[in-house]
Amino acid sequence: MWVIFVKIRKYMNSVPEKFFKPYNAKDVEGKIYKKWEESGYFNPDNLPTKNKETYTIIMPPPNANGSLHAGHAVFVTIEDLLIRYKRMQGLRTLWLPGADHAGFETQVVYEKKLEKEGRTRFGMDADKLREEIMQFTLENKKFMENQLRDLGASCDWSREKFTLDENIKRTVYDTFQNLYEEGLAYRGLRSVNWCTKHQTSLSELETISVEQVDPLYYMKYGPFTLATVRPETKFGDTAVAVNPEDVRYKKWIGKEIEFEGLLGTIKLKVIGDEYVDPEFGTGVVKITPAHDPNDFEVAKRHNLPVVEVIDQYGKLNEKCGKYSGLKVEEARKKVVEDLKALNLIEKIEEKYTHAVKKCYKCERILEPRILPQWFVKMKPLAEKAIEVIEKDEIIFYPENYKKIMLHWLKNIEDWNISRQIVWGIPIPVWYKGSEIKIGVESPGYDWVKENDTFDTWFSSGQWPFATLQYPAGEDYKKFYPTQVMETAGEIIFFWVARMIMLGIYRTGKIPFNTVYLHGIVTAKDGKKMSKSKGNVISPIELSEKYGTDALRMALIIGNTPGTSTALYEEKIRAYKLFANKLWNITRFVLENTNGVNFDEKPEMTDGMMDVEAQLNTLVKDVTKDIEEYRFYMAGEKLYHYVWHTFADIVIEACKKELLTGTPLKKYEAQWFLYSTLKTCLKLLHPFMPFVTEEIWQSLPEKKNTLLMIESWPVSSNN
Repeated sequence: MWVIFVKIRKYMNSVPEKFFKPYNAKDVEGKIYKKWEESGYFNPDNLPTKNKETYTIIMPPPNANGSLHAGHAVFVTIEDLLIRYKRMQGLRTLWLPGADHAGFETQVVYEKKLEKEGRTRFGMDADKLREEIMQFTLENKKFMENQLRDLGASCDWSREKFTLDENIKRTVYDTFQNLYEEGLAYRGLRSVNWCTKHQTSLSELETISVEQVDPLYYMKYGPFTLATVRPETKFGDTAVAVNPEDVRYKKWIGKEIEFEGLLGTIKLKVIGDEYVDPEFGTGVVKITPAHDPNDFEVAKRHNLPVVEVIDQYGKLNEKCGKYSGLKVEEARKKVVEDLKALNLIEKIEEKYTHAVKKCYKCERILEPRILPQWFVKMKPLAEKAIEVIEKDEIIFYPENYKKIMLHWLKNIEDWNISRQIVWGIPIPVWYKGSEIKIGVESPGYDWVKENDTFDTWFSSGQWPFATLQYPAGEDYKKFYPTQVMETAGEIIFFWVARMIMLGIYRTGKIPFNTVYLHGIVTAKDGKKMSKSKGNVISPIELSEKYGTDALRMALIIGNTPGTSTALYEEKIRAYKLFANKLWNITRFVLENTNGVNFDEKPEMTDGMMDVEAQLNTLVKDVTKDIEEYRFYMAGEKLYHYVWHTFADIVIEACKKELLTGTPLKKYEAQWFLYSTLKTCLKLLHPFMPFVTEEIWQSLPEKKNTLLMIESWPVSSNN
């Protein structure tokens, strides 16, 4: 009677010879990716599914100025996992790839290249420099995109976007014009963070605040002694200030003091302002509006003049007499030396700890400068973002980022979107006297073009709707809002917040309903990777050495959202062994099921039903873990099931039936081994796409030629 279960193929194929050798990722990955790409299934319009539901992820565009780093490998792995999973569930999945021109960052990279060539961007023709950087960027862009392929990114290359594409720029210009017409974008004279090396202003998010120990100088100002860490700025003082409630100095408020300074007689008004901390120093401070953002705000409240005495290069200017031309550090020493000679230094507190702002790229101390810049009023934009976040219309993983985001949005300041660099999207503004016109084309011969470019985050903050060709594009209508924004937690304010605010502002809709934030990738000892420490490892080199699947598993398992994860060779090597284990399991299963037709499922014995229930539990758990963004748990469960349950228990239990069992028992064991292998391949595919697809190609019994469009397993457990 057993023959109704077992049908031997008339022409049966032997087990492919490749399975008798260790798995070699190098022989597999290139040809498999080519097969995927040529299938057209990365494009949602070509998927065979009848499901009309869409699932969209807009790729965080890597900077098109160099090689991918470990952080990029994390986002590729996680986003590709989600896309492959949803594609197998039958959704019309769009993963839209892109590249960022990365204005300031790319220009910094190119400046280093120029330095090596003995050149500098200063003095270069702007159009020539722009042309050179464009060529450099486009070459790197191609290189970077091939690295994304190497990592297995199943994104729709037919829809690939670049932040300098004309249609993207048009969207950015439209947003700026709308903001300007509604009074939300304005040109203002304000204190900005100025990098004297890179010769541009930086937003607050592009600065790093570090504690520094400096001398605190107590200088004599006529009847007062006041404390400062920056005596070299004294030539720009326009007042001295005290707290209006400080009884020591109330009688001086509103009066003018006169005293001798380094360049002659000085006259300063004494003002009362609550900004002054009576506990700091002597309770008297000098007000230097041009070179301190807090002093600038005080000056506005009291209608004080603003006198700039430090130029764009960090040198004292012509207003400083014999000190002009000295760099800040040199000037400080010379000023203190001369003040001491005139007995105008009362004392010096040698170790005063305070916070200073530095450029996040070169780490030079930033000079506050008062410059006309373009700003966006953020509070009106933030209010709507706060509303949707508080209503949980956008969910954060990990959850604590919701509180972090709300705190920042509720304390948001206006955003400086001007950059004094060549590389970027030009700000489309024209000036004639006090008149301003917005537009790409010149309004007339006597109008002067704005030289500044937009902050990169202003354009990339519009990425989700701009890439989908808002407002009239078919993709916008089909795929917006998107489902998930997965990115690094460290750019939540740089980018995620901007996308939420600008997305709601332009489209009236949230740009995505889920934000998944991964932490940084560290070295084995938990320390941040850096070239100076010599602990940087290349994900591409590691994938070439151990296979992309091994790298991906190493980046998933143990990687909880929002926390740092360590990446090192031993960890990746372990998952190379796992890929080989799956390869060997496949060889065993194919050897023992060769020529068997599995059209009919056998009746399961009690023991096999228990094993099947365990597999169903795995399917249920892995599905739930992925749905709830616990990728690390799903990966760990799959690893342990395949290695310790399937290989160590199930296969061992089946060996007896395969060798000595009745035909019915043998077929039951064969059927279960083969079906378990297929289920494991499907479950593992989003995690380890290459090895699973290569194995799938060798299976005699399969519905589709490509595993990537197979249906996701469904648990039969209630």
